[in-house]
Amino acid sequence: MLKDSILKFLKLDTLIEHLTGFVETRIELMKLEIKEEVAKAMARVLILGLLMAVFTLFIMLISMAVAFKIGESLGASVGFAIVAGFYLLVGVLLVLMREGIRETLEKQLGEIMKKKKK
Repeated sequence: MLKDSILKFLKLDTLIEHLTGFVETRIELMKLEIKEEVAKAMARVLILGLLMAVFTLFIMLISMAVAFKIGESLGASVGFAIVAGFYLLVGVLLVLMREGIRETLEKQLGEIMKKKKK
């Protein structure tokens, strides 16, 4: 009771109420900003997933077309074997160069993240 009357006398009670309101408002604003960033990230991931699915279908269908075209000249199984060999070669090259690719991607993503923070 004495504490309340001292706070009222010094008008600190309204200051404390305003400060509490400010902190609560700031917390709500941060929650909204986080939700907005999560929504943006989810949208990017969904679009990236859709693009990857379409690109994968394209690669599969074009590979089959190339295999059939090669197969017209050399035989169907040879055409598919050549296309499969090409993908095996690409896979082996990616495995051998994975550290360099990872480092390059890390640098580029780091630069992108720095630009977004500014």
